[in-house]
Amino acid sequence: MQQNEIIKPENLVCGKPRLMNDNAMHYCPGCSHGVIHKLVAETVEEMGMEEKTIGISPVGCAVFAYNYLDIDWIEAAHGRAPAVASAVKRLYPDRMVFTYQGDGDLAAIGTAETIHAANRGENIVIIFVNNAIYGMTGGQMAPTTLLGMSTSTSPYGRDAEMSGYPLKISDMLALLDGTCLVSRQSVHSAAAIRKAKKILRRAFENSMSRKGTSIVEFVSTCASGWKMTPDASNRWMEEHMFPFYPLGDIKNN
Repeated sequence: MQQNEIIKPENLVCGKPRLMNDNAMHYCPGCSHGVIHKLVAETVEEMGMEEKTIGISPVGCAVFAYNYLDIDWIEAAHGRAPAVASAVKRLYPDRMVFTYQGDGDLAAIGTAETIHAANRGENIVIIFVNNAIYGMTGGQMAPTTLLGMSTSTSPYGRDAEMSGYPLKISDMLALLDGTCLVSRQSVHSAAAIRKAKKILRRAFENSMSRKGTSIVEFVSTCASGWKMTPDASNRWMEEHMFPFYPLGDIKNN
């Protein structure tokens, strides 16, 4: 390479995926959503499925996912993304269909839709972003909030007697005969990002091979909701979230 030669972004391995547009993201600094978006874009592009991928995005921080990834999107009512995805995949079985949901969406108002879609073995991918809080609406306690974790609606920490226990919904979904892959990943480090991308690729391939429902849970941070800096939230996640939500495959047929 000649000195002062201009390096074009498209020639860099770390360049922006072609499926991600130039819109400025609305996510807070340190949020995991942006990295996960990038992995989805890279995987879809590498599989050559740009024109055959349909994403289903409901309510929550990721409601504007359609604003960043240049694929077909459908907006679903809060929690109903798996039901919509089931219909789309049955109508268009040659399409690669996935949902993109947070824990307040998937594990709360959408629990029924999630469980029944997975129990039917719908050939879809469910991407589940678990930051243990309602990040978009003020940092309230979510079904996945840890015991003792402070939120705007549990300022003294989650109490089991009052609010029950954190919901390990991925472990529940792994018990269903309709699921073929249930994996818990994160994007807190370069190594974790590489592994998560491989799991996403496997999940998408499963859906096209009609093996059943694949769930990829991302244990994530919410620096704003947790009232921490991005660096501190990453450390808190490693120290507190990972022991309760351990990373790795829960089910892999």
